[in-house]
Amino acid sequence: MHSLTLTKEQLQKMIAHVNSHAPLEACGLLAGRGSKVETVLMVANQAQSPIRYVMDPIEQLSAFEWIDSNGLELIGIFHSHPTGPETVSPTDIVQAAYAVVYVILARVENSWRARGFWIEDGKYNEVGLQIL
Repeated sequence: MHSLTLTKEQLQKMIAHVNSHAPLEACGLLAGRGSKVETVLMVANQAQSPIRYVMDPIEQLSAFEWIDSNGLELIGIFHSHPTGPETVSPTDIVQAAYAVVYVILARVENSWRARGFWIEDGKYNEVGLQIL
């Protein structure tokens, strides 16, 4: 996938979620069709850590069931890096289990910046985020 399209409102929803959980990492899922996000789903970070996330398995399963029952697909996973980096971490690479866009929200000079990445075979490439 070369780009991911989401609305300003969806991006703001993700930023509000990660901001409310800082300094801990926060996470969630992006559901949609093709490369267009239709819904942002928040999932609790079971790790309760400032440097890593583990999606709560019950909430994650519930979100997957909701995505499936609404005829959508999992097209992205987002999480925050409250203290950086703005890019994929070695842990992100090791734990990337889905063929989706990974959106990382990092705090840069007191504001959140979102960047998308495709992680595969231990490598990553940046994916453009189209904000409508």
